[in-house]
Amino acid sequence: MVSPLENLSGPGKSLQKEPPDAKEFTGLMRSGVARLSDAANTSNSLEGRFDLAYNAAHALCLAALRWHGYRPANRYVVFQVLPHTLGMGPEVWRILAKCHEIRNLGEYVGDLNVDEQLVAGLIAACRAVVAKLDTLKPPGRAP
Repeated sequence: MVSPLENLSGPGKSLQKEPPDAKEFTGLMRSGVARLSDAANTSNSLEGRFDLAYNAAHALCLAALRWHGYRPANRYVVFQVLPHTLGMGPEVWRILAKCHEIRNLGEYVGDLNVDEQLVAGLIAACRAVVAKLDTLKPPGRAP
């Protein structure tokens, strides 16, 4: 049986196969956890906290995808495949997908409309991703 990640991989598809790399995985985890910690700091601006939490989410979800031996063709796919990389349910990936849309509006249209509840939900989703990632052993290949 072909895995859902395998179905999404190949020329012109959302994922490309690439062997996992322990150093990359560790770096993505370190970056994600550091940004998540900074995002929880309420002395930072709300917009800054959103940006930090969103980038933490991306790094952490990318670490999960890379652990499985795939690289994404675009940013969004790392959130879409969370059910297959970490077994995450819609309560996590939906908030991350919504935040991706909000991030794009901020980046490309200048309309970053965030509030405390959204940022708190994003931080909680990131923490759930970290908890799942912490159960994985780092991949074996390192340069």
